[in-house]
Amino acid sequence: MTRGIRNIIANEGNKDDLIAFMLERNLPVDEIEASNIADEILLNTPVQGFLTISNALQWRLQYGRVIERAGQEDGIVPVYKINP
Repeated sequence: MTRGIRNIIANEGNKDDLIAFMLERNLPVDEIEASNIADEILLNTPVQGFLTISNALQWRLQYGRVIERAGQEDGIVPVYKINP
């Protein structure tokens, strides 16, 4: 998700592009809230992240990837880690 947002901004995308991107990914927001989020994104471009907004199974898989990266990337703190 973050990569897509950053690509839109890097390619001189605008608010409408960001709103369309969010709605195409079925984020649980209406057009008004998507507009508010787009305004914020244009003011404060997000840094590349590791978590995504997706269904529960995909989220768990992505979260496991983040846990593995904790300590290797700035800003990723291991809050919960399963010991093998």
